[in-house]
Amino acid sequence: MMKRLLRLLRHRWFDERTVRRAIPADVRERLLQRVRASEQRHSGEIRIFIEAGLPMSYLWRQAETRTIIRQRALTLFGKLRVWDTEHNNGVLIYLLLAERAIEIVADRGINRHLSPQQWQDMISRMRTAFRDEQFEAGLTSALEEISAVLVQHFPLTADAANPNELPDAPLIG
Repeated sequence: MMKRLLRLLRHRWFDERTVRRAIPADVRERLLQRVRASEQRHSGEIRIFIEAGLPMSYLWRQAETRTIIRQRALTLFGKLRVWDTEHNNGVLIYLLLAERAIEIVADRGINRHLSPQQWQDMISRMRTAFRDEQFEAGLTSALEEISAVLVQHFPLTADAANPNELPDAPLIG
């Protein structure tokens, strides 16, 4: 019970100002430009969602924190329609500041090209940067790695149409 109460307090303490300090407007703009540039090289779609703390409905759940965070990322993957790309190659990078947690959710088209361990390795590299409060560096590294996988498996041909199926700007929740 005490752990849940502490988690609740931590998630209520973190708010949008926390996100804006960790990821200021200039960093969000650079991330937007990196996503945009990445998507010029492949047919995939990348979304970044940064959240200060979990909504109350998640905090009261009787599950391990890791499971709850994964559930939240999966919910956002659906709400943001990342799953709804033509080639099933959308990727969501989810960052939860209250827990310093990272999740990457990939649609089935791209997910079949990487093992769960490869995704976890990518998350581990991001986590290292985040521990040092290097949020931009961690997100940039993840974008570069995800972009490389998308370019390898979903490259654009010279004559291919490439509509921007999802917004490129990082979202703050």
